[in-house]
Amino acid sequence: MFTQFLVCLLLGMCGLGDAHHQPDLNLGLQGRPCQSSLADFRGHAMNAVDGNENPDCTKGSCSITAQQLEPWWRLDLLDTYHISTVSVMARSDCCSESLIGAEILIGDSLENDGKNNPRCAVIDAIEAGTTRSFTCNGMLGRYVTIVIPGREDTLALAEVTVLAGHFQF
Repeated sequence: MFTQFLVCLLLGMCGLGDAHHQPDLNLGLQGRPCQSSLADFRGHAMNAVDGNENPDCTKGSCSITAQQLEPWWRLDLLDTYHISTVSVMARSDCCSESLIGAEILIGDSLENDGKNNPRCAVIDAIEAGTTRSFTCNGMLGRYVTIVIPGREDTLALAEVTVLAGHFQF
């Protein structure tokens, strides 16, 4: 008990006391999502973190932006966490290749819609209807942003899972 208190005290003094460690908890289910635009009435940002893993976007289970330059989707975790993994499920009905080149960013800044936060990963390949997991090694942040940088496109996400993990300090 005293050891736990001492560790908490030291973490607080190092500026890490506000970061949460929640292993295997899908933070997406409790966060607040938003996106740069809306393609139609079915493509709300919340659909990407609703727990519905149906990758067929025609069923209303995906978030979908309008076609635009650098479309983005962002999840506000409402607090700062050490992020271990971000998993992205691509839509199955069409256009999953538009996710290729998308970046996953994690940090505490909303500057430039969160697009200035550090990068966890780049989606280099993803098959229609499948999920890819990206290791973020405990990156610290309140916001998880997925953006297609540098091009005009539509961003569609069937499901996004954000996990925090155990980290030693």
